[in-house]
Amino acid sequence: MSIVPTIRPATEADANAIWAMLEPILRAGETYALPRDWSRAQALDYWFSGGHEVFVAVDAGNVIGCYYLHANQRGGGAHVANSGYVTSAAASGRGIATAMCEHSLQRAAERGFLAMQFNFVISTNERAVKLWSRLGFDIVGTIPKAFEHPRLGYVDALVMHRML
Repeated sequence: MSIVPTIRPATEADANAIWAMLEPILRAGETYALPRDWSRAQALDYWFSGGHEVFVAVDAGNVIGCYYLHANQRGGGAHVANSGYVTSAAASGRGIATAMCEHSLQRAAERGFLAMQFNFVISTNERAVKLWSRLGFDIVGTIPKAFEHPRLGYVDALVMHRML
């Protein structure tokens, strides 16, 4: 059953809920090229780093997903957006990532970005690859054995892109 969340800007009050979603993903080390041993402070500093506009997906008063949006590059590449998403384990498979991605695409267009690019989609993250493809992203590049997966060894990373 799909959930239609409310998506709003994140506040400091959301930090515990965001950490509760980020920690298991970081510890698993299967979908983000981020240190698996990061502390709460390090992870939240990254998620809320300068230039990141952060949003949360809320259902029945509970934060069930979050994402950040920022320019993929500076200078001549600043017209292309980039985002990172996490969904709570309890809401996984219920349309939250779809809702957040659609929201991020709309927000990116509102901010004047011309495209969205995901720089490092782990090829073994089949659910993400399928979702981003369904939402109009094309695989524009493959980086061979760019990610050391904790169970599968070295796997490819994908660069995915779509115009807004």
